[in-house]
Amino acid sequence: MFGNARNAISAYQKVGVDAAIEVADPHRLILLLFAGAQAAIGNARVAMQQQQIAARGEAISKAIDIIGNGLKVSLDLEQGGEIAQRLDALYDYLVLRLLRANLDGDLRALEEVATLLEEIHGAWREISPNAVQQAVA
Repeated sequence: MFGNARNAISAYQKVGVDAAIEVADPHRLILLLFAGAQAAIGNARVAMQQQQIAARGEAISKAIDIIGNGLKVSLDLEQGGEIAQRLDALYDYLVLRLLRANLDGDLRALEEVATLLEEIHGAWREISPNAVQQAVA
C-alpha cells in the first residue's frame, strides 16, 4: 500500500520538476541545476554518515553528472571570457573533489564542494535577467 503512495509521490515530484524545466528561461535552468547538484550532495552526505556506500556513490554520481554535463556544458567559453574559463576549471575541480569524496569516504571533500557550489549558486541567484537587461539599457 505505501509502496504505491511512494511511487505516486515520486511521479508527482518528477512531473513538477519536468514542468519547471519546460517553462524555465536559461537563467532559471542554471539555478535548477545548482539546486539539483546541492540536493544530490546533501543525499550523499546523509548516505556517507549512515555508511551506505551504494547510496553515497549514486548520489555523488548524480552530482558529478549535473556539474559535468549540466553546469559545465552550459558555459560559453568563447563569449564568456575569463569568467567562463574560470568556472570551467572550477567545475573540473569540483568533479575531482567529488570523486575523491566517494573513493575515500571523505566528508570534508563533500563539504568543500557543497560550500563552493553554494557560493556560485548565490551569485547566480543575485543575477536576475531583468537586472542584466536594465544595466545594458
